[in-house]
Amino acid sequence: MQVSSGVNAYEARLGDVVKGVKDVLRRRYLVLVGIALAVTILGTALTFVISPRYQGVVKIQIDPSRDPLARSKNETQGDLAAEAIETHVTAMTSLDLARAVVDRLKLLSDPAFKEDLAKAMAARPLTKDQQVDFVANEIEDHLTVAREKLTYIISIKYSSKNPVMAARVANEFAAAYLDSMVNNNIGTAIKQASFFQGQLDQMAADARLADANVAQVEAKAGLMSKSDVIGSITDQQIGPLSVTLASAEGLAAEARSKASSARQLVGGGKSDTVADVRLSQTIIELKAQKTILLQSLADMERRYGDAYPDLIKVRDQVRAIDQQLASETKRVITSLDSEASASEAQAGSLRAAMEGLRNKKAAEVQASVQLQSMQRDADSKHAAYDRMAQTTMDSRQASQSSFAQAKIVDPARVPDVPYFPKLPLMVGLSLVAGIGLGVLAIALQEMMVSGMTSVQQVEDDLGLKLIAAIPVVRKNDRPADLLISKPTSQYSEALRNARATILGVKGDNEYKIIAVTSALPNEGKTTTSLALARTMAISGGKTLIIDVDVRRAQLNSLVTTKASDVGIVEVLSGEATLDSAIRATDHPQLDIIGVRQPYFTSENLFGSERIHTILDELSQRYETIILDLPPLVGLADGRFLAALADAVVLIVKWNSTPASAVKSAVNWLRSDNSNLIGAMYSMVETSSQTYGSYYYYSANYSKYYQDA
Repeated sequence: MQVSSGVNAYEARLGDVVKGVKDVLRRRYLVLVGIALAVTILGTALTFVISPRYQGVVKIQIDPSRDPLARSKNETQGDLAAEAIETHVTAMTSLDLARAVVDRLKLLSDPAFKEDLAKAMAARPLTKDQQVDFVANEIEDHLTVAREKLTYIISIKYSSKNPVMAARVANEFAAAYLDSMVNNNIGTAIKQASFFQGQLDQMAADARLADANVAQVEAKAGLMSKSDVIGSITDQQIGPLSVTLASAEGLAAEARSKASSARQLVGGGKSDTVADVRLSQTIIELKAQKTILLQSLADMERRYGDAYPDLIKVRDQVRAIDQQLASETKRVITSLDSEASASEAQAGSLRAAMEGLRNKKAAEVQASVQLQSMQRDADSKHAAYDRMAQTTMDSRQASQSSFAQAKIVDPARVPDVPYFPKLPLMVGLSLVAGIGLGVLAIALQEMMVSGMTSVQQVEDDLGLKLIAAIPVVRKNDRPADLLISKPTSQYSEALRNARATILGVKGDNEYKIIAVTSALPNEGKTTTSLALARTMAISGGKTLIIDVDVRRAQLNSLVTTKASDVGIVEVLSGEATLDSAIRATDHPQLDIIGVRQPYFTSENLFGSERIHTILDELSQRYETIILDLPPLVGLADGRFLAALADAVVLIVKWNSTPASAVKSAVNWLRSDNSNLIGAMYSMVETSSQTYGSYYYYSANYSKYYQDA
C-alpha cells in the first residue's frame, strides 16, 4: 500500500508538471511561434547569403592481401585490425602528404590560395618551404578523412568553393598516398631482402661448417651416418665408399669443368649460352620486363624528344634491369664455383676417409654417438638455411613489386551541387534553434513573472477561497456589456458563478453591501464590480453600484446613463441630496452613483458619519449594494470603506499582480477586521485550464457557451 501510494503521488506530481507545461505553452505559444519563425527565416536567408562549398569525395579500399611483405595468411589478417586501418586514416592527414599534394598540383601559384598566401607574406616573409607549409595547412583545414562504418573503405573528402578544385585535391591526396605506400613498401622490402641475404650467407657458412665437422668426424672415426645406422668402413662401407669416391671425383671434375666453361662464356659476353643463366627464373622475368620497357622506349623515342620525363624514367628502369641481370648472372657463376668447390672438397674428404678407415676401427664405437649428434645439428642448420633461402627469395621479389596495399574504388568527381549550405538542413536546424530559443524565452518570461496563477496560491498562500476566475475579453473596451449582449458567454457564466459563491446557491449569505477592491491599479476591479452588479440585477435583485474610487472615477465611462452634475463626492460633502445622485442604467434593476469628475483631497472623505448614514439609507432601498473601492496598496480610502461593507472581494489580476502586494492587501483587510470572503482572478487566459482557471474553460464546454 505504501509503494502504491508513493507511485500515485509521483504520477500526480508528474501530471501537474505536464499540465503546467501545457498551460504555459497555451498562454505563450505566440512567443514560441514568433521566435521560431523569425530564426527559421533568418537561417533560411543566411543559406542564400553564405558562399556555397563543394566537396570532392574519393574512396580508398584497404586491401592487406596486396601487401608484398605479407608472407602468410595470418599476417594479412593481422593487417585487417581496426588499429591498422585507423593508422592509414592518420597517415592520410599527415602534413608530409599535404606538402606532396601542394607540389604535385602546384598550388602555390593557384588563384584559390594565392590571395591568402599573399596576405600571409605581407605580414612576414616566408621561405619556399614555409609557403608550402602554409598552403598545406590550408588544404588540411578543409580535408576530412574517415573510415566508413566498419568497412575497409576510407573516404577522403575535400571541400572548396571551386567544385573542380574540390575533386582535384581529393583525387590527388589519394594518388599521393598510394604512391607513398608503394615507395615505402618497396624500400622496406629492399631492406628486408638485404638483411635476409646476410642471414642466409651466415647460415650457409654454418651449414658448411657443420657438414665439414660431420665429415671430419666420419673420416677420423671411420664411421658413416645414414638413416640412423652407424657402421665401420672396414665392415660395411669400403665397397660403397669406393664407388662414392669415384662418383664424387667425377662430379668434382664435371663441376670444375662446368664452372670454368661458364666463366669463359660470361667473360666472352656469351652469358646467354650458359644453361644455368639461361634457365634462371629471375633472369627470365628480368628479361621479360626489359623487353616491355624497350618496346615502350622505342615508342617514346619516335614520339617525343630525349628530354621527355617518362622517356628518361624508362631509360633509368632499363639500366636498373641491366644491373640486376649482371648481378644475377654473377650469382649463378658464383653458385657454380661453390658447387665445384663443394664437390672437390667432398672428393678430398672421401679420399682421406678411405685412407684412415683401417686405423680408426677401434674408435668407431666411441665416435658413433658424437657423429649422430653432429649430424642432427647439421640437418637442423640445413633446414634453417632452406627456410631462410625461401624468405630471401620472397623479399627479393617484393622489392621488385610496385603495387600498394590499397586501391581507389571510387574516384572523386566534380560535384554538381554544393554540400554546404543545404537548404533543407539549414531550415531544419534553424527551426530547431528557433524552437529552442523560443522555449528559452518562454522560460525566462515565466521566471520573471511574479504574478499569481493557480487556485492553490489563493487557497494555500493567502488562506482565501477563490470565488471565481473571470476570463479575459479581447478587443472589447467594455467587457461588462457582455452580461447584456451575450448572457450565455464564458464571461457571463463566470460572473454568475461568482454571485452563487458570494450569496450562496440558496441565498443563505445575507450580504447587503459588497465591497470590491484590489491590491494595485489596473487589475480589472471597476469592470468586475460593474459586471458583478449587473449579474445581481439580472438575477432579479434591485442593485446599486457606487463608485467610491473617486480619484480615477472610471465607472461613468463604462455605463450608459444620463449625464449628471451630482456624484458621491457632492452627496458626502452635503452639496447634493442622495436621490439627486442616483441614476438609472440600461437595466431597470441596476442603479448607479458615480463620480462627476476625479476628486483629490487630503481630508478623510469616508471617515465621517455621513457615509454610514448614506449606506444605511441605501440598504433600505436595495437588495445589494456594490462598492467599487480604490486599490489598497498606497491608498487609505479603500480600507475605511472595506470595514463598512458586509463582505469584501479582492480582485487579483491573473499572472500579473505580484504575490507580495496581494499578501499585503489581505493582511491589511484582516487587521482592519474587514470581512474578506475571498478573491477573484481577473483577465484569466481561457486556454489556461490548470493554473488559475476553472475546468469549465476547456474545449469540452465550448458547446455550453455562446461567445460568437
